[in-house]
Amino acid sequence: MKLGRMRLPRLLLCAALALLAGCAAPAPHPAAQGSMVAAANPIAVEAGVEILRRGGTAIDAAVAVQMVLGLVEPQASGIGGGGFLLHYDAASHTIVAYDGRETAPAGATPRLFLDRDGKPLPFREAVASGLSVGVPGAVRTLELAQREHGKLAWRDLFAPAIALARDGFPMPPRLAAAIVPMGGEPAARVIYFNADGTPKKAGETVVNPVLADTMTLIATQGADALYEGSIAREMVARVRGHKRPGTLSLQDLADYRPIKREAVCGPYRVWTICGMGPPSSGGVAILQVLEMLQPFELSHDTPDGARALHLIAEASRLAFADRDRYIADPAYVAVPLAGLLSPDYIAQRRKLISTDRSMGRATAGNPPGSQAFVDGVGKIEQGTTNISIVDRWGNAVEFTTTVESPFGAQMMVRGFVLNNELTDFSFRPEIDGVPVANRAEPGKRPRSAMSPTFVLERGRSLYVGVGSAGGPRIIGDTLHALIGVLDWNLSMQAAIDQPRIANLNGPTELEDRPPLNAQADRLRAMGHEVTIRRHDGGLTGFRRVDGRWEGGADRRRDGIAKGE
Repeated sequence: MKLGRMRLPRLLLCAALALLAGCAAPAPHPAAQGSMVAAANPIAVEAGVEILRRGGTAIDAAVAVQMVLGLVEPQASGIGGGGFLLHYDAASHTIVAYDGRETAPAGATPRLFLDRDGKPLPFREAVASGLSVGVPGAVRTLELAQREHGKLAWRDLFAPAIALARDGFPMPPRLAAAIVPMGGEPAARVIYFNADGTPKKAGETVVNPVLADTMTLIATQGADALYEGSIAREMVARVRGHKRPGTLSLQDLADYRPIKREAVCGPYRVWTICGMGPPSSGGVAILQVLEMLQPFELSHDTPDGARALHLIAEASRLAFADRDRYIADPAYVAVPLAGLLSPDYIAQRRKLISTDRSMGRATAGNPPGSQAFVDGVGKIEQGTTNISIVDRWGNAVEFTTTVESPFGAQMMVRGFVLNNELTDFSFRPEIDGVPVANRAEPGKRPRSAMSPTFVLERGRSLYVGVGSAGGPRIIGDTLHALIGVLDWNLSMQAAIDQPRIANLNGPTELEDRPPLNAQADRLRAMGHEVTIRRHDGGLTGFRRVDGRWEGGADRRRDGIAKGE
């Protein structure tokens, strides 16, 4: 999205970014020899670009971008949330996966979201409650990754966000459209609403001095400022003081640690695809679908052709059936990871796909090493964002970060939103006496669909980075973008712009845009139940083309990509 579409004078935007250099609007398909930043808001992208100009690395820029996104896109992410971060080191050609997923408090039980009669709470009641708030992971994760891969001082990375929070920034269109439900939260009314109670409109100035103070503490004292001391005490008091209280404690916050994991990687044609493993289901599902589809040679199909749409939907429903049964926090559940990705198992699953007839709802398979679980289907969320960055040295970051639902638990503390990540657990801990793998347990990390992804060429050189927002649809969006780039040789922006198809092991969802929705009747004739719906999107990404970085960002949101 170009800056002009924010309906703001160029001068106003530059004033809001007083500490940042270069307010030129990006080209529609930006490319750069040395670096690229793509995110869901242009103000955040400018912050990241300026950090790179100052000699910062991709992870340095990611910290700056995330802090600004938490300010200008609080409905999606912030310091009260968590996420998964992939880091590519160009010198060693290695990938490190940082698990910054929120954890359940020590006081959580499998019956967390059951009422007194043992029935699951209504989803909205569970979200807007203290029960839903997990221990946030984003700040400690960024601090760890930046300590290992950054060049600039931690405190300097907060300067753009602190200045914007204190001096004001123009209300982004997407935030303006989403803010009305927060009118009942006193802290939100002070920041995002006018004196007469009306919500601020796109382009009107927003200030958040309380968040500026919070970020100043984190900038000068490190992540401990969030997880210990007065901010931590206020978070705990807010969660425990809710009319439907949670059990978050000071010890829960003090004990939180991100986890460094190995990325899950697998082949697709001439490339290696690497993503996030459990407790994320994204990396596993994408590898499963791509491996299932490989013999069908989608490169011979047109992007909006009925055959390609059918095959993507059928492979996706098989992957989601496995996801809903087996994927959970590996510290609590023996996830059959090797079995789910074994070529023999994938070949068995592929045999279930017909080229001209839908299988309907799929059942989970029996991969080697699997245990007895029943399916635990997750909820849809929209409070997520993705950051894609590559620096002048070729180091890269894909960071998918979230507060889960829009505005998380709909509570604010010290200028930021508290997450509702615990509603990503299955509300039902067991069915007919058989446990659900993704049930709540003390200290457990809920399953996620977040899918930060890297594509490597021969020699493990970086070719593509991509990720998305969108709850369980993250998997389909990221997959579809990868197929667009790898099979159909689309530019990153064109791959992101594609009308979306998704199947979560139910109806085949088509985005309400031509030419995709014109295929609905053909898919129905093949046995698909088809729904046509609006799609929120949230993809960002980059790829290397002739030694230059080409970027893309979802124009369904306020996103842009900008290179140097």
